[in-house]
Amino acid sequence: MKRVFLAVILLLISSRLYAADTGKDLKAFAHNYFEKMVATQSPDATKEDLENYLKLLTDDIGHTHLPWETDGTRKPGGKESMRKGMTFYLGAHTEYSAELLEVFIFNDSAIALRYKDHAKGIHPQSNQKVEYSQTMMEILEMDQGKVAVIRKYHE
Repeated sequence: MKRVFLAVILLLISSRLYAADTGKDLKAFAHNYFEKMVATQSPDATKEDLENYLKLLTDDIGHTHLPWETDGTRKPGGKESMRKGMTFYLGAHTEYSAELLEVFIFNDSAIALRYKDHAKGIHPQSNQKVEYSQTMMEILEMDQGKVAVIRKYHE
């Protein structure tokens, strides 16, 4: 009976330690993700900055950014589609700044980032001046240590 009790206690302790380690790892991942994402938005962003960001994503990444991108289904070629879209806008900002406000970790399956950003630039398609400031909530659904789905919401 003592052995069973001891086994249960050890199991509970080890699962709590694993959860704590996973939370620390995901918190570090969240900060790294934010840093890499911000680098892709800077006026001097490069294709290398974009590739460093894309390395954090699964190949079949799903993405929603309402109201523009509404289907967050994971699909083969999802990363390539994001690469194409992000390359089109690469370097379009003349000013960009972002401040990470909060990070929330949901076991080992999701991360929520709340941040404020401000941008100025020229839209590459319309050549119109663009300026915005917004507060965003970005939900990252995880799969085997990479971002599998990104869901972006404006406050």
